[in-house]
Amino acid sequence: MKKLIIFDLDGTLAKSKSPIDDEMSSLLKTLLDVAGVAIISGGDWPQFQKQVLGRLPQHTNLQKLAILPTCGTKFYQYEKDWTKLYEEKFSDTERTKILNSLNVAVADAHLDINKTWGAQIEDRGSQITFSALGQQAPLEAKKNWDGNFEKRRKIVEPLKNMLPGFSVAMGGTTSIDIVKPGIDKGYGIQKLKDILHIDISEMLFIGDALFEGGNDFPARKTGITCIPVRDDEETKRIIETIIACSNHQSKKYVL
Repeated sequence: MKKLIIFDLDGTLAKSKSPIDDEMSSLLKTLLDVAGVAIISGGDWPQFQKQVLGRLPQHTNLQKLAILPTCGTKFYQYEKDWTKLYEEKFSDTERTKILNSLNVAVADAHLDINKTWGAQIEDRGSQITFSALGQQAPLEAKKNWDGNFEKRRKIVEPLKNMLPGFSVAMGGTTSIDIVKPGIDKGYGIQKLKDILHIDISEMLFIGDALFEGGNDFPARKTGITCIPVRDDEETKRIIETIIACSNHQSKKYVL
């Protein structure tokens, strides 16, 4: 039984930028009774509040939950309230370089985008995110736009050349996340190890973008055990299995 279960958010615990549903909320509460839980996502803190924290049942054991927004560039822990332990912000020079490079890469990709909902580029302080159809695009519009990831690869590959050392990865269904050099979900996992004093061999990572180029892929480089999922429904079945295995283990030691 692993001590810490780490999840991606969009596409893993919930549909893109949507709140977790009642079943997932209940499963997370039960999971927190048997293991530590961490969530690492490209979304910023307000997105976690809306999608996860505001949906959890009363009396959820929040002390066992760690939140790492913007691909692990921030870390929140709960005592009497949520406290931010660190934040890896961009310098002005880094921010300018990223924004200029991103605008060039997007223009050169010649994407066929007929409509957007909200701004395409969001500066989250420690992460800059490009959302092809806009930050407020409805799920129906997003889910089939880049099913094979080829459209975003036209932006990601040039960006990697223009921004050597920075982490550039696809996240969600239409987005691209850019964070500081060496800071990605692998970095977040190392922070979990150092802060929670849990060895990586005792962790499990679950995400929908563990393929090369996906924003979950850096997790693999830490040596952590990974389970790729297609969507939140598959994640629910995995959580149920973890809970069932934990209950079975506990019963073995009851005299």
